[in-house]
Amino acid sequence: MNTQVAIVGGGPVGLVLALFLDHYGVQSLVVESAPTTRWVPKGSTHNARTMEHYRRLGIASAMRNRGLPAEHATDLAYFNRYSGWELARRPQPSEADRLRMRTASVRTDQFVEPLFRCNQMYVERYLLEQAKTRPNITLRYGCEADSFHADDAGTALTVNPAEDKPERWAAQYLVGCDGSQSELRRWLGIRYDGADTLDHGRAFYAGQMFATYLRAPTLYRDYFGKKPAWLYWSVNPEFQTALVAVNGVDEFLMFLKTPVRGGPPDNSTIGRSMGRDDIPFEILSQSPWTAGVALVAQSFGRGRVHLAGDSVHLFTPTGGFGMNTGIDDTANLSWKLAAAVHGWAGDGLLSTYEAERRPIAQRNTGAARELAKVVTAVPVPPELEQLNGAGEAARRVLGAALAEHRDEVTSWGVQLGARYDQSQLTVSDTAPPADVHADYVPSAIPGGRAPHVWMNEHRGNGDSLFDQFGRGFTLLELGRNPSSSAGLQAAAAACGMPLKTLRIDDPLIREVYERDLVMVRPDQHIAWRGNRLPDNPARLIAQMIGAA
Repeated sequence: MNTQVAIVGGGPVGLVLALFLDHYGVQSLVVESAPTTRWVPKGSTHNARTMEHYRRLGIASAMRNRGLPAEHATDLAYFNRYSGWELARRPQPSEADRLRMRTASVRTDQFVEPLFRCNQMYVERYLLEQAKTRPNITLRYGCEADSFHADDAGTALTVNPAEDKPERWAAQYLVGCDGSQSELRRWLGIRYDGADTLDHGRAFYAGQMFATYLRAPTLYRDYFGKKPAWLYWSVNPEFQTALVAVNGVDEFLMFLKTPVRGGPPDNSTIGRSMGRDDIPFEILSQSPWTAGVALVAQSFGRGRVHLAGDSVHLFTPTGGFGMNTGIDDTANLSWKLAAAVHGWAGDGLLSTYEAERRPIAQRNTGAARELAKVVTAVPVPPELEQLNGAGEAARRVLGAALAEHRDEVTSWGVQLGARYDQSQLTVSDTAPPADVHADYVPSAIPGGRAPHVWMNEHRGNGDSLFDQFGRGFTLLELGRNPSSSAGLQAAAAACGMPLKTLRIDDPLIREVYERDLVMVRPDQHIAWRGNRLPDNPARLIAQMIGAA
């Protein structure tokens, strides 16, 4: 049995990779050991860059109908215990508020698709539903993959259904999106580098923790209903917990680390975080995990085998960067695989996947680790829960400190600022902007994400400059009288590189991009810009497709 790309792992990264490949007209096989997507809550943050990728795939708007109710606030609220004092609150807009803000935004606003709070289990299920509708995607859920093979001619693997005969599949390329215990990574003999945890002790995001999926039917009615939030912290001298709203009604995901080593938190521990022993709750599931990690694989693949997502980088969850970095991996890898399958990739194109994405993985895991240190660094006064003046003062001081926490709300540079300045595919023309995790300053300097501009005063599908980009490369001809790009178009056609030319006479867009001619890659990163073509357009095209 044959396909063009075989993907091991049917989580969000594997499914988005398959959808991107379908977007480029490439067949794929997705093999997943679970019978369907896992119905257990995980991360809940789909950042602005991930939502842009969903927009390219045509699924962003429908995705926003899932998860929390549209008017549910996404505040970060801090309590001593959930039925006790509210110490601090960082107000954040609801999903509906974010879309209203987009409607009223200026044309150069960079958040074409604002950050979206929705638990990963809802998104995974929707991605699977979408994959089932695509003729280029073959799904094998409830199947184990093994007996891998790869050589210069292609790859192969065996797919083992639970109650049927094994299938032997051949593919041009093989991709592992199979998580931290990746069988493909182990088969390749690739190890992680980095830090396996933060210092232990009272550090919250350090060492073994437990994720507890629970149902608490009266929390909203009795405590959270008037001022709902997305993330509720419980901070007291005994321990800390983080409680994430899953459905906005009665389901939550609790992260908890107690001073007691060993098994998962029991009803008594969870009850103490609530602050009352008469608040009803039901534990639906529990699973251990290790916090504080910042691990990046030594390599992102070999030959015709590549790795993406958790199989090459592991995060502590502060910032919500893990899955989002994996989705961004697929945006980079998918167009290069498509170029190789369709025959217009240079010999060096696929090797740039690791060269471009591994530094981003190191940057993002480090950013998440720094945020984890910030969470841990705030001291909890021992008199916090006292019913006297000392207690009131302690609560006031701790609340002020908690209100200054940094998180993914202040990490726009991590979300939108990934750059490939040192890539052999990038033709730089000036020094890149500084890499600041908290802030994103749009820049048309080659290597970074193309700056966003709305084409008109509307804010719907088709109104973004991004919506006008082609599925391959896009050449922007800007201003009133740009130089002829005929030589570049001819060079692209000669090597089979898909190229869409956009002629735009809009002074604002010309001002943002600063040049008359701008070449945008399929993943929306800028490869080159200039006011006239170089003397050898064919050489420029060769560099951008890894053939130089």
